[in-house]
Amino acid sequence: MRQARYPLALTALALSLGLTAAPAIAERNLVPSLDRSFDVCPDRPAEPVWMQEIPLRQAYQRVLVQDIYRAQNLERVVEIGNCDCATRFPSWDAAEAMFRESYASDERWEMLEASEGYNRRANAARTAAKAICDAAGNW
Repeated sequence: MRQARYPLALTALALSLGLTAAPAIAERNLVPSLDRSFDVCPDRPAEPVWMQEIPLRQAYQRVLVQDIYRAQNLERVVEIGNCDCATRFPSWDAAEAMFRESYASDERWEMLEASEGYNRRANAARTAAKAICDAAGNW
């Protein structure tokens, strides 16, 4: 078996690496928070209270309203060519109204299908909306 030529130097190096690695690891040990803060449009409206309090078994309803909201807003940005905060993050009223008028009495599987459709719409508008919003500094 081969012995190290500089056992003391290797020990010191290992010790110093061990002592400097601990603070670096601790810095990455982030604690998740439920507080939402946004860099872009920080004054965006909060979700309606009923959506925040929806039972877990009915979370698909909340997801559908979120998907409607996202699609409507990205399409609106593209349609009017403007990405100010009020356009990108308006009140939830229109999305909520669409949900109540068109989907509130649907079965779960129907709402999941509707969510897929709104996701496709949002994704189709995303690239153009991103270009407009990047130019406005709101992406």
